[in-house]
Amino acid sequence: MPPDRIDDGRGEVEGSRSIIPSSGVLALPNGATILKEVGQTVSDLLQIESRRCPLAKKFKPQFLRLLFIDGKLREGTRSGLLPNCTTLAEEYEISTKTIQRDIDYLKWQLGAPIEYDAVRRGYCYTEDDFVLPALRITESDLFAICITEKVLVQYRNTPIYEKLKGIFSKLEAYLPDKITVHPSALDDRLSFFPEASTRIDPAIWEVAFRALRTSRTLDFRYKIPTFETAYDNRLDPYHAVGYRGEWYLIGRCHYKDALRVFGLSRIQDAAVSDDIFTVPANFDFQAQWHNSFGIITSDEQHEVAVRFTPDQAPYVKERDWHPTQSFEDHPDGSTIMTFNVPHLFEVKRWVLTWGKGVRVLEPTALVEMVRADLRGALEAYGSA
Repeated sequence: MPPDRIDDGRGEVEGSRSIIPSSGVLALPNGATILKEVGQTVSDLLQIESRRCPLAKKFKPQFLRLLFIDGKLREGTRSGLLPNCTTLAEEYEISTKTIQRDIDYLKWQLGAPIEYDAVRRGYCYTEDDFVLPALRITESDLFAICITEKVLVQYRNTPIYEKLKGIFSKLEAYLPDKITVHPSALDDRLSFFPEASTRIDPAIWEVAFRALRTSRTLDFRYKIPTFETAYDNRLDPYHAVGYRGEWYLIGRCHYKDALRVFGLSRIQDAAVSDDIFTVPANFDFQAQWHNSFGIITSDEQHEVAVRFTPDQAPYVKERDWHPTQSFEDHPDGSTIMTFNVPHLFEVKRWVLTWGKGVRVLEPTALVEMVRADLRGALEAYGSA
């Protein structure tokens, strides 16, 4: 029988090379074939990563944007739901002016047969057989690709990792001979320390994401570490998110008939059912998780206030921890940080990492949670 609570689950890429043409610009043959595969896969991962790492939002060079626009135009032409500058900009998280410049580039520089349909208020291709010509990639584009490949090490616990290694190898194979290769440009001078990650069964990964892609209910058994046995459940997966070394499925839990979060590494005996579901119109991952302090969320709201000692205040102020955070500096050098969150569990864990350098002021519930953990830790170590 499943527990009556949300599961709070916690649980090499081959050396990158900076491959730069002597001219500073590289034209890839058959770009529409190989780069479409690279662009779509990397684009999807960057959208996932952008929530966890704001720097990932910058890795959107023009050639990836062109592939994104091309894909959306083909999709819209087939379905009849045409994309426009506003919808494209919102989905790819860039400005409408950038999208307009890219569409103009496709039309006037690459000869793409793109027209604006005033009735359906969107862009479409007027020729079904049009394919993108070889794309020109600048040095900065290649550098962004190499950095992305480095970042992908954090996905080494998933089948995506091996797939992307293969895609990057394909991309490298399509490069023309007359390029300048700098073998150690990134290998020796750029590294990423990934989070400790869970181990995910590739077969479970494939089944879970097939259910996500096809909007079919997932049947599975779920094993929470603190429970002796796994329990049966069904899930309509609305969204998948990678967070701190784990992948989570978010959707309607049939047992609770409510929105729940499940760690993918804890799923067993998964199978895609024949039952088709529709994602509710009011489900918006970005809106619902925007103010969360991690993967756990709720309908509640807590105003958190914590005081950092003078020696720790400069360090906490260096980072963006939460979209609602603010700091109130005091003459003694200490600072009070305030922010609003829907759940306190992950805030408690974060507070404890600061040791004696922080004190919770409010809410009272968080004070008691931290106090209980510290009391338990003291008892575990015994008296001095």
